[in-house]
Amino acid sequence: MKKVFILLTCSMVFAFGAKAQDSFDPDALLVDARTLILDGKYIEGRKIAFRALSKYPDYADILILVGRSYAWEGKNDSASIYLDRAILSAPDYADGYSAYLDNLSWAEQYDQAEEVLAKAKDNLGQPLPNGLRYKESRLYYYREEYNEAYDIAEDLFEKKYKNEALLDYMQTLQRLRRNNAVGVTYDYDTFEGDISPWNTFSLYGRTRTNLTGTLIARVTQSARFDANGTLFELDAYPSLGEKAYAYLNIGGSSASFFPEFRFGASIYYNLPKAWEVDAGFRYLQFSETTTIYTASVGKYVGNWWLNLRGNLIPGTGNSLGTSGNFQARYYFKTGEDFFSIQLSTGVSPDEETRDPTQLLNSYRARVGYQQLITDRFMIYGFSGYSFDELGPDRFRNNLNLSFGVEYRF
Repeated sequence: MKKVFILLTCSMVFAFGAKAQDSFDPDALLVDARTLILDGKYIEGRKIAFRALSKYPDYADILILVGRSYAWEGKNDSASIYLDRAILSAPDYADGYSAYLDNLSWAEQYDQAEEVLAKAKDNLGQPLPNGLRYKESRLYYYREEYNEAYDIAEDLFEKKYKNEALLDYMQTLQRLRRNNAVGVTYDYDTFEGDISPWNTFSLYGRTRTNLTGTLIARVTQSARFDANGTLFELDAYPSLGEKAYAYLNIGGSSASFFPEFRFGASIYYNLPKAWEVDAGFRYLQFSETTTIYTASVGKYVGNWWLNLRGNLIPGTGNSLGTSGNFQARYYFKTGEDFFSIQLSTGVSPDEETRDPTQLLNSYRARVGYQQLITDRFMIYGFSGYSFDELGPDRFRNNLNLSFGVEYRF
């Protein structure tokens, strides 16, 4: 009996010890696993997560963490297994659908993503939480259904959805939307001194093709220096993938105050955190040939778009001209309604209607407003003032007024 008692006692002690050794706080393990996984230590983090799942197999946050860790490694099928389990264990938890949609979008499994989105609408009701609506818009974007994607993004913008990339995303969608338009602009420039005012009209048409992206044809007619001239231009914005696109411009004129030939090219690239950079050049052939190298960095901050551009203008010998431009836009109800302000010095690479060799320097300020009145009509107006240095002790003041209207169809 004594031996039996000792054996029973030892068994109880060992059983209690094993049970104590296996007891843990799953929330603490979740924190430890997340810390390792976010530090890129996926295998170590998942070991801790699997330990928690062995006892709490329906812990949705841990299932989502494991699923996301596989997705970040590009192991999308493994990720789907755990994210599917997360939705089954917590069908009314939005984070599970959010992670699952990310994983399927990255894997380009759009049909399955549609199914997950439909399941979210059934279980969570409509309208979906803003985070899931944003992912629904992105799904339309991946399927190249840009109008549908833009409608959702615009609604989120009106509701002040907090996403630092939203405005940048809306600008990308606006560039990609398959819309046609015609527009006309009028510019009035008046100068102090003996130069008569300039009157400039521009007519343009815009469309989009798969090859060129947005395609704009423009004809500009101007009366200046007691003469008339016409400038013909063509702009294209071909896509270079999900995060990049190009700008191409070609044009020419027989008028002395327009470039005989102009050509420009830039590449734009979208970076994380709503940053955008670009670099390129402009070739302008007036009485003399000028090449301008240009680059800029831009950032979307809330409703603001901020952009700083620098330009280099090689001259004769070792001379090198520089110029700079700062532009800010504040967007209102949509991604096309904005107030803008621009401050610049030197020669701008996109002042295609002026000969840069005639200016030693220029200091400019410009404000404007653009408003989309209906789905078809847009109006805009800008006003600017510049102080131009033409030569030693020779200066000129220039007031510019610009108005335009656009019709879409």
